[in-house]
Amino acid sequence: MKKYTYPSVLTIAGFDGSGGAGIQADIKTTSALGCYSTSVLTALPVQNTQGVKNIYTIPDSAIEEQIDAIFEDIYPDAIKIGMVHTSILVSIICQALKKSPEIPVVFDPVMVATSGHKLIEEETIETIKTQLIPLADVITPNLDEAAILADMPIETIEEMYQAGKLIQKLGAKSLLLKGGHLKTKELTSLYFDSVGKVHEFHHEKFDTKNTHGSGCSLSSAIASYLAQGKSPVEAVQHAQDYVHQAIYNGKDVLIGKGNGPLNHFFNPVKLIKNELE
Repeated sequence: MKKYTYPSVLTIAGFDGSGGAGIQADIKTTSALGCYSTSVLTALPVQNTQGVKNIYTIPDSAIEEQIDAIFEDIYPDAIKIGMVHTSILVSIICQALKKSPEIPVVFDPVMVATSGHKLIEEETIETIKTQLIPLADVITPNLDEAAILADMPIETIEEMYQAGKLIQKLGAKSLLLKGGHLKTKELTSLYFDSVGKVHEFHHEKFDTKNTHGSGCSLSSAIASYLAQGKSPVEAVQHAQDYVHQAIYNGKDVLIGKGNGPLNHFFNPVKLIKNELE
């Protein structure tokens, strides 16, 4: 009898009880794209669609044990990393990544929530720059996060090009710089690939507040497509199209009183079955 497995995506990220961002968005995205989702919880923010009210920490040893438990049982085909808010946590994750350099890693440097709340400790930024970014295959900062990493304001597409080159000098293999916060009629994102080429992507903007968790969903979608064997540039293209459609299909729905979620399951894919040799 033939045996099969599913493409597996591990998300290492924070919690969102309102269901729109964090680990919840990651699991929804990965599942909607036909992959099997595993998870490691890094923090317990108390939040809803209107903002973050508090953040409770998870013991460092518990995070390390979670990672070990997943790796020894359901070996991931790709990894998405989201909220890492302490230097110790960054080091724990990096130790695990160094043991399995063949696994593609997508890092969403979650520093500022959609609501404007800062989610990361100041001293952690330097550790992220020196330790984690060089280990990631794709990083996906928005303009607020890119401004922190590049240490410069970003208000134009020209400044996006400048910032992207500065961030790549930190050791990033490739970088998707998301331009959703620019005050333009069209959404422009730039993908700086591993050989120095910059790919421009353009999407229509919608009049909606329902973008809570869009960054989490995008990075998880990239990881899902990498787990399916697509190249980084293909994964980035497909992931942006998926998130664009998820926003479009959820733009008129009222969930919560603030920034609502995406419609992750607008066109779900059945779990992909890969035959084992």
